Formats: sequence, structure tokens, C-alpha cells
Amino acid sequence: MKAIRRLTVRPVLPDPLRPLSDLARNLRWSWHPETRDLFQSVDPECWTASGRDPVRLLGTVPPARLAELADDRRFLRRLTAVADDLDHYMTGDRWYQAQPGRLPAAVAYFSPEFGITAALPQYSGGLGILAGDHLKAASDLGVPLVGVGLLYRHGYFRQSLSRDGWQQEHYPVLDPHELPLVPLKESDGTPAHVALALPGGRELRARIWLAQVGRVPLLLLDSDVEENEGGERGVTDRLYGGGSEHRLLQEMLLGIGGVRAVRTYCRLTGHAAPEVFHTNEGHAGFLGLERIAELCDEGLEFGAALEAVRAGTVFTTHTPVPAGIDRFDRELVARHFGPDAELPRIDVDRVLRLGMETYPGGEPNLFNMAVMGLRLAQRANGVSLLHGGVSRGMFAGLWPGFDADEVPITSVTNGVHAPTWVAPEVFRLGARQIGAQRAEDALAVGGSDRWDSVADIPDQDIWELRRTLRAQLVEEVRERLRASWRQRGAGTAELGWIDDVLDPDVLTIGFARRVPSYKRLTLMLRDRDRLMDLLLHPERPIQIVVAGKAHPADDGGKRLVQELVRFADDPRVRHRIVFLPDYGMAMAQKLYPGCDIWLNNPLRPLEACGTSGMKAALNGCLNLSVLDGWWDEWYQPDFGWAIPTADGAGTDPDRRDAIEANALYDLLEQRITPRFYERGASGLPDRWLEMVRRTLSLLGPKVLAGRMVREYVERLYAPAAEAHRAMDPDSARGLAEWKARVRAAWSGVSVDHVETSAATASAELGATLGLRVRVRLGDLAPEDVEVQAVSGRVDSEDRITDAAKVPLKPVGGPDLEGRWVYEGPLALDRTGPFGYTVRVLPAHRLLASGVETGLVAVPSGDLVEAAGLLMR
Repeated sequence: MKAIRRLTVRPVLPDPLRPLSDLARNLRWSWHPETRDLFQSVDPECWTASGRDPVRLLGTVPPARLAELADDRRFLRRLTAVADDLDHYMTGDRWYQAQPGRLPAAVAYFSPEFGITAALPQYSGGLGILAGDHLKAASDLGVPLVGVGLLYRHGYFRQSLSRDGWQQEHYPVLDPHELPLVPLKESDGTPAHVALALPGGRELRARIWLAQVGRVPLLLLDSDVEENEGGERGVTDRLYGGGSEHRLLQEMLLGIGGVRAVRTYCRLTGHAAPEVFHTNEGHAGFLGLERIAELCDEGLEFGAALEAVRAGTVFTTHTPVPAGIDRFDRELVARHFGPDAELPRIDVDRVLRLGMETYPGGEPNLFNMAVMGLRLAQRANGVSLLHGGVSRGMFAGLWPGFDADEVPITSVTNGVHAPTWVAPEVFRLGARQIGAQRAEDALAVGGSDRWDSVADIPDQDIWELRRTLRAQLVEEVRERLRASWRQRGAGTAELGWIDDVLDPDVLTIGFARRVPSYKRLTLMLRDRDRLMDLLLHPERPIQIVVAGKAHPADDGGKRLVQELVRFADDPRVRHRIVFLPDYGMAMAQKLYPGCDIWLNNPLRPLEACGTSGMKAALNGCLNLSVLDGWWDEWYQPDFGWAIPTADGAGTDPDRRDAIEANALYDLLEQRITPRFYERGASGLPDRWLEMVRRTLSLLGPKVLAGRMVREYVERLYAPAAEAHRAMDPDSARGLAEWKARVRAAWSGVSVDHVETSAATASAELGATLGLRVRVRLGDLAPEDVEVQAVSGRVDSEDRITDAAKVPLKPVGGPDLEGRWVYEGPLALDRTGPFGYTVRVLPAHRLLASGVETGLVAVPSGDLVEAAGLLMR
């Protein structure tokens, strides 16, 4: 019979065991081995049955066992030590507290998903895992971050397979009371809420749940509350589910409701108010509008409030293609703002102008969340060096008149939280070499470019470690494969072959990720005969473990999954290639360490970063990847292989896939398998182990989330906090008025004359030319602008590359025609074709860069011809 109502019965812990509750509710246990070991010792069988979730564990342990532990002095000593360690971790000074200068008092970090642990399934893929790793690394570093997201009652989805290999989705209901969460409560004990106004006088209310991620509080908003009507209750039902209006309401709740949740949390706990707001992708972009509305309520005009908000906002874009950005119909957005809906005191047209694609090639009736994110943030970044360049090109229309490389979008390459992803066996080997505390600091905080101590670990130890991890993966795969086949309808008698699936002594390749078409799940199947030869080679076989989910609405992705599954079902190869359904964090933590090769073959440059290969590398797994995302930036032949890219303009998609698949097979046949199976004088694969060693020592320190968060603090958070403090109400008003005046007057700015002291079109290296420029400033003054000389090598089309920019000084004017004279030196510091030009940019002490306004004046075509600006 089915229950008509569900409730959670909480255990009553004996007083000596009360610290277990605090340890279970702080998600630091998910990356702290001693805490996990403690919970396992409570009841090993219940620990396994609970999915290694301390909250569930404590709800299932028999009272008799709890009573026994309450009298167990040895256990209580361990409990006290682990609880004391957590207290020290939570209250002691860490990296952030030791930094000089005035860093942000707090940073609010908004993301639509967070992958903290399998026990809190609020993620779908890389964006969420990255956000979870960001919070964990911030905690380890002592960065005063506050995370903000939504609590999805169905999470993403669970994946299984039909008998014929078709993906099937399941949406289990998540009870917040059974998750490592506590409700945020008002001082009178009632649940804390936020509310949004909806069209027609309706209201969207959401409860605030708190997950404690080490030192970092994570606020999750939940619309499934009794005060809401049916439609509003379902706003936070599923991650990335529903139609346009459903998605818009999710993003309004995340952005607008999220700011209100942060204010509530700070009011109730005394936590410092954030000086910086970090928008992780465009989904949370509406947070800027709420902060503008707050300042307008305090008496600022919209323009001044916009400047004040921009100063303290950081925007991170994760998508390399316009199709990956949320865009909404203009009328849909308009309906949800204004007098009859949310933010009634802000003119709807002002809201719309922030997100409209008002640039060449844009869709004028679409509201673009990434465009709004960029317009509301003074600082923005992509998530790898390559992706930063792709993003500058993709959004260049917002800064017309500037080359793409000057678009103010920098890059901070993603990293991964090593304590979460490094296998305990790998950590123990490192701790044996340098000590547990140093090993913990090296993984969590980083700070060193090299891990030289890896060089001192004997080859035999590394090889035994790799085989142990491979053997663990083999057992995990067999267990999961058996469960999958039972779900597909197979009986026990049909599954005896699973006992022989995979071999702990065979080269093991991993491929696991979401399944959009650009990631090319089935590229390995391009030449099936050749793949079979590799799988079944009598002396140098390979074996492949594949996992991945297609979006529920993506039938094309589901067909790719089915194609791979059907190949893996073939009795000839099913012992050498497997597909594991329901890819998630728990599976990933076994998969990365157990593989020898991590395969990634996306269409370049469509992988913004791709962090799965980083997690594999930290466990001594070598990467085999297209030069995309982070691999394009850090690849070296010392620790992996690059799949050549067939991206010429004349290469059609089918031919490109054929070329790159052949290159993949060639690498496996000719370079990778021989290196793995060759044995040196010691009887070990010496050359392979040297690559493993170099992966750990040279690549390991780079891929850390600790390195990533330190870069965010130093390059983005600290400057944003400084700009936020400088933007007091008078300064904000002054900047807004100045921008309005400059925009109105800019049509009167021009470059009228350029001359140099060069007599010929050639000169010697090291020479210095005198440059003299006359410019018209119209209604502006010299203090409103900067006149620059821009110089460097020129390409075949006379475009300046690797440009150097030098400000020129005003030396006279205005003359009778209103022209000002600027002069300065031009150093000829490069040989070969050399060119220069001049330009005028707006200049103000509160701008992050001269490019920020998108305004520039350059010489006219006629003037360029007359001046002869190129030197050859």
C-alpha cells in the first residue's frame, strides 16, 4: 500500500553523540576523510546502505547501537577530535585572512546549480560541479563567500536504460528534511521567506534553506510552500525543466529572490554584507536589477544606481556559443516587471534595454541574459584562456569600434577541488612522502607551481597504486553494470558474463560527460572495425568505460547514447567497453582515479573549459584530448596527447569527424598502447610512469580550485570591492552624469591631423619617432578623454597585432577651430612591418578600462591615406 503522507522522523542522539549532528550538517564531511571514516565506524552496513550520507545514516542507525557508542570511550575520543578539528577549521585564520590590503568583507556567489555531494543532488553537469568546487575551495582558503541557488524538489533526473538502450528519465522527489539542510528561521522561530510580485496581483514565495559548506553558507530557495498556488509551488520543481515562463520565474527567483535571501541571512546572523556579487553564468543576472532597486529606494536615480551596482559585480560566462544562452521574448520579460509586477518603481523600458540585443546581428526582440549580465558587471571573465578569446569575439558587438581582443572580458581558468576528487589512496601516497598536513595544504590551498616531491616516489609504488585504483574501478563497473542490466529486464541467469567484464591489467580509458552533440560521444565508433581491433588486440588491448546523460528534451543526444549502448551490448566486445547509466558525483569519484587515459573529443572551440580531465589528472590519469578548453592552454607532450583538429574552412562536418577519429585511432595504436605495455629493465612501464609523474608534479598544481579562487580574489574580487567602496552616492551620480554627457557629445570628437618626425617609410630598430596629433573634442575637455598612440606589427591586411598603447599629452589648444594638440614619442621596438594609429577614448577615474563605455574616435579613411601610417 502507498502512504498518503510522508514525514521525517529524526533520531534522538544521546548527549555524548550530539556533535555527530553538527558534523553531519556541515558538508565538509564530503571532502574530509577523517569525518567520513568516523561516520562509517558508526555502522558500516548502514553507512553503505545510506549511500555514504551522514544525515541518512543517523536516521537509520538502531537506537541500541547509538547507546553502545555513547558508552564507547574510544569512539568518543575520535568524535571529540573530529569535532575539534571542524571547530578549528571554521574559526581559525586561513589564506584569505593572511593577505595584505583590504579585501572584500564578503562575496555573494550566485549559480543555478551546485554540485557539492551526491547527498545533495542539485546539479546537472560541469557548471554545478564547478560552482560546488568554488564554494569548497573558498572555504578552505577562508574566503567569506555566501552561496545562493535554488532547491529543486526533483533535482536534475536519474537515468536508466530500456532493454534496447534508450535513455529513460526518473524524477525522485527530494525531501529537504532528509537532506543535509536546515531551514533559515526568523528570530521568532518561523521559517524565513522571500517573496516576488507576479502579474495580476499574485505572489511567488520561497523558503530559505541553509547548507553549510565548510565555512561557506549556501542559501537555497524553495518555492514548494503552502502559501503558493500550484503553478508557483512548481517553480523550483526541476533543474533546467519547463518552458520559457517557468525558466524566467526560476531566474527571477534566483537573482531577485537571491539578493533578498542574502539580506535576510545577513540580518539574522550578523554576517557581513557582500561588497561583491559574482554571477556564475547569466541565469542569476536579475540580481543586478534588485540591487539597483535597493539603491533607488535609498534615493539614487536609476543611472547612478546602475553605476554603483556595476562597480561591485563580477560576471562569469561559461558558454562558447550563443545557443547556450538563455534568451526570452521581450514581451514575456516586460509582463513580469513594472507597476503590476516585480520592481514596480523601475521603468520597464530601462529593464529591457539592459538585456536587448541592440547590436549588429542581434535579435532585437529577444532579452539576452548574458548580455544583461555583461551590462550589469564592470568585470567579466571566461573560464579558460581559449574561452576568454571566444567570448570576446562572441560579445564584441557590445563594444563596437574595438578589436575583439580589447573587449573587456578576461579569463580565469577553472580548477577542481582536489580534496573532493583525489582518491584516498592517492592522498595517502602523497602524505607518506611529505606528511599529511603538507599534502592537505598542497591539495586545498595550492600556491606552488610544482609538486617536486612526486619525483621521490618510487616507480613501483606509483604502478601498484595505479593497478589498485584500476581494480577498484573494475569492481565498481561490474556492480553498476549488473544493476543496470537488471533494470533493463535481464534475469540473474543471463548475467554471468559480467564477472569477466574489464580486466585490472588492461589499459583503461574513461569518457564521461553530458551528451550534447558537440561533445561527440560516438566519435570513437566512427570506424567500428578499427575500434574492435583496439579493444580485442591480443597483446595490447584497451578497455573503455563510458557514462553520460542526454538532456530529457534532446532526442538527438538520446540516440547517441543508444548507439553507444548497442555497440557495448555486442557479445564480442561487451567485456571491453561498457556504458554506465546515471552518471553523477558518486560514480565520478570512482571513475576518474581508475582510468589510465581520460578521453575528450569535443568540437573545438565549443568546450569552454571541461574540468573532468583535471580531476582525472590529479589521480595520475593521462589526458587524450582535442586542444580545447583548459587542455589547449596547458597541454604538453610530457603528460598527455593532443588529438589534431580538422577545423579548416573547407572541411565539412562529416569529413572533419572522419579525420579526427582516424587521428584518435592512430594515437591509440601507435603511441599510447605501446607506451603503456612496454616494460623497461625494471619490469615496469618506465616511460608511462614518467608521464604519470609529470602529470602529477607539473599539471597538478595548475588545475586546483584553490588556484582558481585565489585568482578570482586577486584579479576580480579585490578590484571590484575597491570600486564598490569608491562608488559612494555622489561618485555614482557624478559618473552617471559624466557618461550621459560624454555620450551626448561624442559625435563632436574626431582626429583631424596626424604627423610624425619620420621622413621615410622605414626606420631602424630602437629609434623613437615624435608623434603630433590634432583632435576635436567638441563640448568635451581634455580631462574627459585620453588620446592614445596604438602601434605594433601589422599583418598582410595592415591590422595591428599585439598592439602597444601609449597615452599622448595635450600641449596646446584649443585653436580657433576648437582643435587640441597632443604629442608623444613612438618607440620602434619591433622589426618588420610596423604600423600605428591614434584614437580618442573617454577617460574617467572610476572606469575599469577606457573600453568600458564602448566609445572610440579614430582617424578617418582619408586621413589615414594622407598620413601614410604604415612603416615597412
